[in-house]
Amino acid sequence: MTVPPSRGVVLRLNGITKRFGQLTANDNVGFALHEGEVLALLGENGAGKTTLMNILFGHYTADAGTVEVFGEVMPPGAPGAALAAGVGMVHQHFTLAENMTVLENVLLGTVPLWRMGLAKSRGRTRLQVLSRDFGLKVHLDAQIKSLSVGEKQRVEILKALYRDARILILDEPTAVLTPQESDALFDTLRKAVARGLSVIFISHKLHEVMAISERVIVLRHGRLAGEVATRDTDRHKLAEMMVGAEVTLPRAEARTPGETLLQLADVSLSAEGRRVGLDGANLSLRAGQITGIAGVSGNGQAALADLVGGLATPERGEMRLFGQPVQTWSPRAALNAGLGRIPEDRHKQGSIADFSLTENTVLEGYPAPPFSSSGIMNWGKARHHAEEIISRYDVRCPGPDARIRLLSGGNMQKLILGRVLEAGPRIILANQPVRGLDIGALTYVQERLIAARDAGAAVLLISEDLDEILALSDVIHVISEGRVSPEFPRGSKTPAELGVWMAGQGFDHAA
Repeated sequence: MTVPPSRGVVLRLNGITKRFGQLTANDNVGFALHEGEVLALLGENGAGKTTLMNILFGHYTADAGTVEVFGEVMPPGAPGAALAAGVGMVHQHFTLAENMTVLENVLLGTVPLWRMGLAKSRGRTRLQVLSRDFGLKVHLDAQIKSLSVGEKQRVEILKALYRDARILILDEPTAVLTPQESDALFDTLRKAVARGLSVIFISHKLHEVMAISERVIVLRHGRLAGEVATRDTDRHKLAEMMVGAEVTLPRAEARTPGETLLQLADVSLSAEGRRVGLDGANLSLRAGQITGIAGVSGNGQAALADLVGGLATPERGEMRLFGQPVQTWSPRAALNAGLGRIPEDRHKQGSIADFSLTENTVLEGYPAPPFSSSGIMNWGKARHHAEEIISRYDVRCPGPDARIRLLSGGNMQKLILGRVLEAGPRIILANQPVRGLDIGALTYVQERLIAARDAGAAVLLISEDLDEILALSDVIHVISEGRVSPEFPRGSKTPAELGVWMAGQGFDHAA
């Protein structure tokens, strides 16, 4: 692939190989990055993208191969050397001190702690210039814990720019952003690239790859599967390169629903911290039906998920389960009633990082049979259960005894999905079930949700991806500022019409 001669190579990976036991995460991978280029790195969950970037940044040591930055070979396993060479990395899960200010987080590590006070004035001036030049607006004296997800990401990028990063690695940068925040990020990247910054953009969202990148590298099973100029390809071709076969996204066919299993009648819930509450919500979950909740992030989805999942109870209104008013409600009561929970955050809410896959598969089943008797665990049955889930749900991992934190996001999500579906739930809370997943894992998770609906489960699908809501939902509600719209049957509203409700205007007209 030709690159203009004026744009020299700023980064080169040569024959990178990395093994974890019997698992080969990277197998003789090599490519180059040029000055002022956005290079997209694609691949299924577990394809080796994050491992490769951790080797580049010095967090991991390669078993074979070298990393060259501006023509110099980097010492292996030395993040300090990568930083000094001008490499910055923004991880999918931010590394910020929540109880410190934006300014303090950016300065942290650039000067000794005892000189932090002296450095603040100079740092503030420089950060104000960077913030203005790159369109990264953020309050420098705000504590990190008070910021939105999008604002936290701006801080991470400012940290890299403050350290004079000339190469920026973005690992799933839009996985937790709203569409508006993603657009703002892309504006920042375009400004930075115009100033000579080179970017490696790791994402599963193919439309974003097409919008921001100039060239695409695809990994499959740890190997380089292909390289293509973005202008010469499309989303469909990229998906085929990622999975090695043609990909067709699932769509749920219309079905006649059954009885109402869970109902909210004029339910309200107060706001809590940054979580928006609910304002007179009416909702019915029926057997054999997927009910989609569309809306911009932060408009009450978290409160609705907490309520259905047993983490909150109505302050006003009534909640009915199988036709009866709910008297006591908790996560245990929800599980006992046959509710399966796919949480929004698979790391904090869906798993325990240092537990094995086996332990994580029985988290919600313990201490009930068949995994325990009289409070004593039957680890043989638990391990067999984990092995079945790993096999049935195509969880790519070293084995049932591995720590779940070693899994990619998609494989972790498939394990959680297996834990939920193998319990045979009557009601499924699917909160952002495909966030951050590659096209293969996304397709798999959506197919299993449709299959659960077809088997008679009532599915509550909460998603910020309108295409997903339209493809899977039998009925759609829009949530905006804690208000839940009337029920819209499949095909009765266009995306533009739903967008009006998402902006809150539909509620105003309905009133």
